[in-house]
Amino acid sequence: MSDAALIERFKMVRARSETLCAPLKVEDYCIQAMENVSPPKWHLAHVTWFFEMFVLVPFAKQYRMLHNEYAYLFNSYYETAGPFFPRPQRGMLSRPTVAEVYSYRVHVDVALLELLANPPAQHASDIRERVLLGIEHEIQHQELLLMDTLYNFSINPLHPAYHNIQIQSQTAVVPGMDWQEFAGGIIEIGHDGNGFSYDNERPRHRTLLQDFRLGTRLVTNAEYLAFIEDGGYRRVDLWLSDAWRTLNSQQWQAPLYWFKQDGSWWHFDLTGAHALRMDEPVSHLSYYEADAYARWADKRLPTEAEWEHSASTKTITGNFLDAGLFVPQPAGHAGLTQMYGDLWEWTQSAYLPYPGFRPLPSTLGEYNGKFMSDQMVLRGGCCVTPHDHLRASYRNFFRPADRWMFSGLRLADDA
Repeated sequence: MSDAALIERFKMVRARSETLCAPLKVEDYCIQAMENVSPPKWHLAHVTWFFEMFVLVPFAKQYRMLHNEYAYLFNSYYETAGPFFPRPQRGMLSRPTVAEVYSYRVHVDVALLELLANPPAQHASDIRERVLLGIEHEIQHQELLLMDTLYNFSINPLHPAYHNIQIQSQTAVVPGMDWQEFAGGIIEIGHDGNGFSYDNERPRHRTLLQDFRLGTRLVTNAEYLAFIEDGGYRRVDLWLSDAWRTLNSQQWQAPLYWFKQDGSWWHFDLTGAHALRMDEPVSHLSYYEADAYARWADKRLPTEAEWEHSASTKTITGNFLDAGLFVPQPAGHAGLTQMYGDLWEWTQSAYLPYPGFRPLPSTLGEYNGKFMSDQMVLRGGCCVTPHDHLRASYRNFFRPADRWMFSGLRLADDA
């Protein structure tokens, strides 16, 4: 990527964050409905802090921070960067105002563009690498912003819609669940070195696969409803031990955002509340729910190596943020589909370092490596992931009980 292309990509991504906030009212910017989500205002400020802390402060000698306290307020979890405001209390901050956060973004953008226009020669490579990381970091937060907004809106009995679009009912019949077989053997997974990647995608390495097969599409709402109606949430034999404890303590009876109205199932998404659309892929599942469904279906979840090996045969096309729907869509054709977009797909793989993994140096080493415990891997992106953010080797990760993200389910089996 040329210097000019990097600058244009920086401008585009920064503008897209603000475009995604355009449907929000000023009151929406401060809501934090649970500890795991953050207010939109915080997301906008945090990604700005990232550029300030990791690019401007070390490399722009004339740069002056707008407010020193922002380093405390908008640090997320970087212990080596200094103390940070408690995550569960982000929604308690009425100040800085939304307008002041936007002013902070302008302040940092102006300084960063000046630095990119004339970087110190001895640091030019480091600056480019950190700006590129900051861009990809902001793209991650664009998805998080929409995920968190959905959860924040979901607790409101008015069922506010973020995105006023009418989703057309599917006229074609969703293809039945079929299977595509893949031969096992020694294969390579991990980033191939072409273009950007996070440190957790490296190094590329060999692994052994047995023969396996994948469901050709995601599991639908109708198929998951059959699991519910067969007592899936009441059958202890289908659930892992911690899953059963979580199910009972949180009183799960259906996926997140499903609710009963006049005896029928409804669903809440970024377009508001509506009757459950049966052909859409089932969304907002925890790993525990995905695993229980797979057991009920006498199948299993794919490993991340199986998923990546299969996805590497496919072009990165699908229903992404760029489509402007912000809702997962039914499978449109037979054959292996929905590998990218629509919903992040749970795998049965724990989030662990690859053989030979080395985190980034210094504070940036906290970006991914320190979370390699008690998390499971998801693959493929979703309907609020920008298309330009994905590749076959991309590893997302969440705790097994998490389900506010756009997560779904694809079955696998031994061939």
